[in-house]
Amino acid sequence: MRIALYQPDIPQNAGTIIRLGACLGVPVDIIEPCGFVWSEPKLRRAGMDYLTMANVTRHENWSRFTGESNGRLLLLTTKAQQSYLEIDFQSDDRLLFGRESVGVPEEIHEAADVRLTIPMMPGARSLNVAMAAAMVTAEALRQTRGFPGSPPSSKETK
Repeated sequence: MRIALYQPDIPQNAGTIIRLGACLGVPVDIIEPCGFVWSEPKLRRAGMDYLTMANVTRHENWSRFTGESNGRLLLLTTKAQQSYLEIDFQSDDRLLFGRESVGVPEEIHEAADVRLTIPMMPGARSLNVAMAAAMVTAEALRQTRGFPGSPPSSKETK
């Protein structure tokens, strides 16, 4: 399981997601360019001392990310019809989250193996990307028994 951030705009969100990855043992891919300077104090403040514990890979661009990655690419987007609650996650899935300001371009939508959304109340546009990442990553880890210290799933022992 991996979390991937496509050209993140807000350092506090990136730092929070990196902290999430560090605490849950989930690697985080940053697909550049970022909308902030990587050494931004706000990134460090949100990530706190977890930044040194995190497994973060920075990719120069989308091409480098796709060339260095395995597993299904699951895009979380407000433009999807399928809920993240309706999918069977796999332990090598890559959970892709778009830019806070504009999401991802159409070619990224097309490159995704699966497009998923988080069900929301009518009229609600979107959640904060760090909250969305936490919700979806938690469900994916629950299903695959990927939380630190989880016993192997019955799928893995057969």
